[in-house]
Parts: sequence; structure tokens; C-alpha cells
Amino acid sequence: MADIEITQAEADALIEMEKRFVDDNDWTFPAAGERIALALTSLDKRENFTLDVTRARIKLTKATFQNRARQAIILMRLDLDGPPHRNPDGTEIPCPHLHTYREGFGDKWAIAAPIDRYPDTQDLFSTCDTFMQHCNITGPSKMQKGLFS
Repeated sequence: MADIEITQAEADALIEMEKRFVDDNDWTFPAAGERIALALTSLDKRENFTLDVTRARIKLTKATFQNRARQAIILMRLDLDGPPHRNPDGTEIPCPHLHTYREGFGDKWAIAAPIDRYPDTQDLFSTCDTFMQHCNITGPSKMQKGLFS
């Protein structure tokens, strides 16, 4: 993604902003090797967001869930069952880990995914639903399990 700078206050406001799916249709959770990008909007329709759901092809429990604003600004990203992440200070964070926008660094910092919020990251469907709640994506869930999800 592009390195677009916004202030921490702007990022925090965008993260806290209630978001809804633009499209009212159901969507199928991606199968292994698939990805989907879903359009979101703020309630007042002034801000646009995207929910990205990406599944690895070979390692079935590896996935990335990401919430973007203004097309390219990664607000939050949850990486599951992948390699560890190295923060700018050299600290290594194992998977699962959560990236949250940090002014001056974008999504380059991560923390261990909070176990109280994400207790079973092997259940990708449930974890995606929890991630959507964490990103303040509200309204009835349109996510459906696919045949191979």
C-alpha cells in the first residue's frame, strides 16, 4: 500500500467511525487462495473504507484481514498463522499479530493479537467476524460460509 500520512487523531477517528457495507448482498468467505475486497462507508457516507479478506493457498489457517480508509491507508490489519513481524525498533512479534495505524509509521508496528478479543484464530470465519466488530463494521453480517471455508 502507498505511504499516505494522516494524523493519529484522524486515524483514531476513522478506526472508531461506524462503518457499513455499501452493498446489501451476502458475500461468501473466501476459500483457500482467494481474496475479496468489500466496500464500506461511514454512516454519513462521507468516508469510504475497504475490508480486505485474504486466504493463503497452501497453509489453510494463514489469512489476513485488513481495514483500509481512503483506498490506501491501512487502519488495522490482523495477520494469522504467518511469519513473525519485526517492528521498527527490532522487536519481533509472533503471529497472530495486529497492526494498527501509527502516525509516522503507517502499519509498520504490530502487537500480539489480543487473546481476549481473538481467542481462537484457527477459526478464520469467527475471527473475521470479530475483526469486523473490532473495526466497527456494524449492521447485520452479510458473511456466509462457503463450501470450502
